[in-house]
Parts: sequence; structure tokens; C-alpha cells
Amino acid sequence: MIPVTGYSGQKVAVLGLGRSGLATAAALVAGGAEPVVWDDSPEAREKAEAAGYACVDLIRQGVLEGVVALITSPGIAHLYPKPNKVIARAIELGIPVDNDIGLFFQSFGSQDWEDFETPPKVICVTGSNGKSTTTALIHHILEVAGRPTQMAGNIGTGVLSIDPPQDGEVVVLELSSYQTELARALTPDVAVFTNLSPDHLDRHDGMGGYFAAKRRLFVEGGPDRAVIGVDELEGRFMAGQLAMGPQDDRVIRISSGQKLDGFGWSVFARKGFLAEWRRGKQMASIDLREVAGLPGAHNHQNACAAYAACRAVGIAPKMIEGAFQSFAGLPHRSQLVGEKGGVKFVNDSKATNVDSAAKALQAFNNIRWIVGGMGKDGGLAGLEPYLGAVRKAYLIGHSARDFAVQIGDTPQEICETMERAVARAAAEAEPGDVVLLAPAAASFDQYANFEKRGDDFVARVKALL
Repeated sequence: MIPVTGYSGQKVAVLGLGRSGLATAAALVAGGAEPVVWDDSPEAREKAEAAGYACVDLIRQGVLEGVVALITSPGIAHLYPKPNKVIARAIELGIPVDNDIGLFFQSFGSQDWEDFETPPKVICVTGSNGKSTTTALIHHILEVAGRPTQMAGNIGTGVLSIDPPQDGEVVVLELSSYQTELARALTPDVAVFTNLSPDHLDRHDGMGGYFAAKRRLFVEGGPDRAVIGVDELEGRFMAGQLAMGPQDDRVIRISSGQKLDGFGWSVFARKGFLAEWRRGKQMASIDLREVAGLPGAHNHQNACAAYAACRAVGIAPKMIEGAFQSFAGLPHRSQLVGEKGGVKFVNDSKATNVDSAAKALQAFNNIRWIVGGMGKDGGLAGLEPYLGAVRKAYLIGHSARDFAVQIGDTPQEICETMERAVARAAAEAEPGDVVLLAPAAASFDQYANFEKRGDDFVARVKALL
């Protein structure tokens, strides 16, 4: 645990008692603070009370008096489309609103570091797509290289739950826009921006607010090294704003598809090969085509981001190349579930928006596409250029009929359920085909989350295999 510093003997409110909320309360206690906790969910309150916390409704008259800060969980709206009533009240009273990420950076350093040969470092990863894979890949590379490392954040472990770092350790954090937008302290040593595509626009009041939330990771504290994906305008703009000029190697530009040899430091993938260029010279090259855990151009971009981040903390190219080969990938992200009769079954349940689904469709040929769920704004608009590889679509969930209209002449069948979609796709698949779950939609119509949806797909495929 990372004890929270700066609030000893003071009262701090905690709103939201999920994984990060409970970890925050415990870290506040460890730092000598007095947490006052609340969650609208009776089940969450029951769990918190079982852990020894007294739950007090923070909106009640007088409860926020004497509170020096309000720490809120990422799923709770603090600004748009409208702030939660407790947060709105805190803002009216002038109480600072923060989250566990801000507390982490505020509290990460300790006096023990004076005896370390190498101070610990923090790598943070944000972006619209590929955050989790990039974060896990960086962590895997560091483990293979023998560096002490921990992984936390949006990927699963609360940032305040990790152990105090060892000498030379590298902590790798995945951060969502919800987390970067609110954190009052953001001071990573290396910050990674993978890419940008429309998502969570209601929470950020549009694309500009969404980009601004991501950009805070790079401008609040100023990382020593910034790894920036430049395949979109926003990334190119940010790289130019952070660098003193094209040869400033504090900014490492990355791309999947573009040759970037005119900059101080760049890493790019073209035709399946990753190349590192620095000050006009090629420093390394890696063949990504047979790396089983990183299929497709979108994963090659993830590989470039992870490579650049690890190079920024001193990992050698050969060590990174070896780690690529042993990376198994993440569940629900281009996960190869199995193969039978020349047919592959791939679980990309994390493809919850059009951009990530497009990347999945570009990674394979001869696709039997399982698609659908709770459609987002715009439906499948923008996927038309990538439907050529789809042999047939098997539509599920709430938006199945709407999606059927949107994909037009693409061969299709409305299956409604995962059970029927997997059965029909498997029955019609031929050698060389890929049965791909890439829903391009949220899961909440039929499943609690994208993980449960992916687990259902995996279970049904394994039953067939």
C-alpha cells in the first residue's frame, strides 16, 4: 500500500466504494487521515462497513463541514453531462476534488529513496485504444529484463494498493480520460499517448474536452520523456507542442504505417517491421509478423509504444525483441481462443467502439464477424472501408437490427444471442476463416461488462473445440 501523505489528522471524504474507493480509504488511514466514506449502492456500503468503515451520506447537511478534500471514483461524473450532487456541493463549498491518481503522485516518493541507487520511475499510458495491451506489454518487457515492476490503474489494481517501490523499480499505470482529467497531481517520468478516437464524449462535453483530458498527463507535471502516437492530428499537434523542435528527443514519436526518420527519436512499424530511429540513424529493427500475441497493425502500434517507453528507461532492443515473442496478449483483446479444422476463433470483446472494431477487422482475413450489443452514438458509421474482409456478420444484442441495416450488402444473419452466433459462425466457417468477436458496441444490454461478454464467447468456443 502507498500511504497517502498530506492529510494526517484531517477529515477526507471518499465518494464511491468500488476497488479504487476502498483502496483510497485504506491508504488515507495508513497516512493518518480520517476518511468519511459513501456510495449510493447498498451493496458497496455493506462491503465497506464489513471492512470497518462508517458510511455517512455526504449530501446530508453538515457532513462536508471540516472536510479538506473529496476523493471520487472515476465512474462518477464530476463536470459533464452534470456533476454528481455530492461533487457539485463540494465545488460550491470550495472543497478540492481529487482522485486516487492525484493522491498516488502526491504520496509516491518516500525518505527510503535516499538509500536507493536508482530512484523508482513511473510510466503512464493513456489513449483511446490499446492502453491495456500497451501497459501489460511494458510490464512484461520489464519483467523479462529483470527490472522490479508493478502494474496498476485502469487495468485492474488500484494505484494506492501497490507495494512501496524497490530500488530501481518501474511502476506502470494505465490511465483513462476520467482519471487524467481530475487528478490534481500528474508527474510521471514517462508518459505514453497511443491514439485518439471518439469515446466518452458525454463525460467530456465533446471531442475537444476528451482530448484535453488526455493531454493533461503531458502538461501538468511535464514527463521527462513523452511517447506520442502521431497517426492522428491531435497526436501530431501535441508532439509539436511538447517538443522544442523536430530534433528534440524528449518526445518519441510513434506510428503504425508512417515512416518517421526525420525526428530526434522515433519508433514506427511498416509492413510488419518495427524500426527505431534516433538522430538520423536506424538503431534497431524487429520483425513483428510472427509475434503471436500482437496480431495486426493496431497491435504493432502498441508494440511501438511499449518499445519506446522501455527504451526510455534503458531496456536494450534485443531484450525487448525477446519479450515480444513471449507476450501472450490480454484476454478479450485479439485473444486467440483456439483453432479447429483450420478455423481460428478470436475474442476481441474489448472492441467496444467503431475505431477498435475497425482495427480488429484489419488484422484478419476471411472473417466470420460476431457484432452487436448496446450501440453507441453513430452506430457502425465509419466501418464501411473495412467490411471487405467480412465473409458474413452474425448480429447480436439490442442493436442487432439497426446494425444489420447499417452494414448494407454484407452477408448477415440476426442471431440475437452469443450462443446462436457462435454456433452459426462455427457451422458455416471454412478452413482459413476467422470467427471474430469484435462487437463495436457496449455490453450492457446482455452482460455486466465486456469481460463477461468475452468470457461467454470463450466458453462457447471451448465447448465446440
